[in-house]
Amino acid sequence: MGKKSKMLMALSLVFVLILSACGSNNGNKGAATNAPKETNAPTTEATKEPAPEPVKLRVFSTFGGTDPAKEAFEKVLKQFTDAHPNVTIDNDVMSANDDGFRTKVNTDMNSGNEADLTFYFIGKDAEGFVNAGKVVPLNDILDSDSAWKDGINPAVLELVKQPDGKIMSIPVTGYYEGMFVNKKLFADNNIELPTDWDKLEAAVKAFAAKGIIPISAPFDQSHYLIEHSILTAAGPESQSKALTGDIDPNWELGLNGLKKLYELGAFPKDAATIDLGMAQNYYYEGLAAMLIEGSWAIGGMSPEVKDNSTVIPYPVVPGGKGSGNDIVGGFGSGFYLAQKTFDDAKKKDTAIALLKHLTSKTSIQTIAQSNGGSPAADVEITGQPQVALDGFAMVSKANSISSAVDGKMSPETFTTIRSFIKPIVTGEKTAKEALEAAKKIEDANK
Repeated sequence: MGKKSKMLMALSLVFVLILSACGSNNGNKGAATNAPKETNAPTTEATKEPAPEPVKLRVFSTFGGTDPAKEAFEKVLKQFTDAHPNVTIDNDVMSANDDGFRTKVNTDMNSGNEADLTFYFIGKDAEGFVNAGKVVPLNDILDSDSAWKDGINPAVLELVKQPDGKIMSIPVTGYYEGMFVNKKLFADNNIELPTDWDKLEAAVKAFAAKGIIPISAPFDQSHYLIEHSILTAAGPESQSKALTGDIDPNWELGLNGLKKLYELGAFPKDAATIDLGMAQNYYYEGLAAMLIEGSWAIGGMSPEVKDNSTVIPYPVVPGGKGSGNDIVGGFGSGFYLAQKTFDDAKKKDTAIALLKHLTSKTSIQTIAQSNGGSPAADVEITGQPQVALDGFAMVSKANSISSAVDGKMSPETFTTIRSFIKPIVTGEKTAKEALEAAKKIEDANK
């Protein structure tokens, strides 16, 4: 992607986030339901329409487990079934913290057991089933319903387009990632916020000496450690290229930065065995000073933790090419409509109606209100804590906004890098060996 295109994408996302944070006077009008309109005309046996046939749909999403939008999503589904009594929805969910959800989606797609609607990543993760024709391009469906299409922010639809212009999925909320810090812990211990690498190292050493976990992160599910290390060390251009061409030595520099932090005592003693959920809990319980996560993490915080937290960009490792103000963000997931469902005359119209309901302004508002994400529609999100407002401000001031690097390489490639994190930080393997192994897998998957 050229500099001009990336700048346009970043500016578009900032524009969307600012609009979302500020709200809209028209944001609470609600979405049209797909239920038949009520009339006052008398009904007789002769004029009474036959009851619609029962329809069962399966919706797969990651709005489950401890996801802060779990209850909001269930509410949105119930709104649809209340308006359509003939419809039964199998709410098939897995936590996004469980990497098994990737395996499940791809196994279902490959075996012909795909859900009618699937909420999944946009990018490399979905490339296989998109190219296999398992899901439907949504351009024509959007164009045929201007009220629905106009309810979704045009900048969002532009951001999720495929290179050929096709829109394969529709997002609900976007995200940003950064370093969440417990500013109360910093203040109580007279430690400066980690706004640069030197201050980060100083904070790590100080908290470790006091028995407080400096950075709560796991080694296996090390998505956010990897993403931020690569982006800030290599810069947005190199991050965007991923592992095409020669390996950028600054990727190695970023991963070696994690080794340096480990040697200073940055991570939990059980980092090799905990998962993302446990890492979050350490921060939520006040046992950790910092957490590298996404905007969705705010929804799981108690009011006290929200009050004590802010979010800042991850610092640049010395010698890195990042600006110090580059962040990860975007609209990384959306709803896909199965081609098999589209071809089923008994399901097609109901599935499309459900897709429209799930991505309506009202539903987007409901979900965004609960998970702290940036809504894909121009709706008002009220009552957000200061940490969420800090996140919106961070995005609006960012020098660049890049989508997550794991969406720019095959899942197998990224899993390989993850598997090397513990050996890298402990000195059993080198960052160079990790990237060379990942590069071989990425080249083999082309």
